[in-house]
Amino acid sequence: MNKLLSALVVTAVLPFYAQAGADFIEGDKTFAGEAELGGTLTTGNSESSSIKGRLNMKHELGNWENTYLLEALYNENTDSSDGSKTDNQSYQAGAQGNYRFDGRSYLFANANYYRDPSTGYDYTITSSAGYGYRAYESATSFLDLEVGPGYQYQKLTGEEATLQGFDSQDSVVAHGVMNFEAKISDSSTFKQKFVADYGDKLLARSETSLTANVIGALAMKLSFVVRYDDEPLTGKKSTDTETNMTLLYAF
Repeated sequence: MNKLLSALVVTAVLPFYAQAGADFIEGDKTFAGEAELGGTLTTGNSESSSIKGRLNMKHELGNWENTYLLEALYNENTDSSDGSKTDNQSYQAGAQGNYRFDGRSYLFANANYYRDPSTGYDYTITSSAGYGYRAYESATSFLDLEVGPGYQYQKLTGEEATLQGFDSQDSVVAHGVMNFEAKISDSSTFKQKFVADYGDKLLARSETSLTANVIGALAMKLSFVVRYDDEPLTGKKSTDTETNMTLLYAF
């Protein structure tokens, strides 16, 4: 399993170093990013108010289009089952490389790490590769679709492993993505992204967001995130949600 996981991660990382001209970033820049900071309200396995930070970056290297994501969430949880309060931190890190053949078709490879002990899993690692296609594009919007095989590994927390009788689970998965973005006006943008990994079970994530410029590179962002596990661990809920209000700075 470790050899397979290492191979998939290497597959996802290697494209970032390749040199290959796609218009991935507006203007003459080859690197751009967005930094966010704000508060969030969560429901599901944990109910709390919290602080969230996020860094999303894009890098263009000829035909290669690379994205990088770092995200952290700190909250003081109230367990929905017994009312007890605990501190909890969740983290996400991911990277994806796209190689574009033309304005619509591309190959992708990615690797993602997600940690949220409130679900009973210490962390989840997924990696996938496949084919992407821009199914729709206009002057103000686009829709990208991606599909391909992948691998998923989940490590249980120590306490949960004792309760469940096993400490990890892994699966080959079918990976699919729908990514829609529309510019509503000169100062506001709507985004909807849905990611699903289906193997021995279904793990899915949906993020809906609306961003409105405040002044210059500063904007307000409202987002709603849903994470779904169709076979949660015993005593855990299948759906977690986040409602976020953040300040966003583009650079």
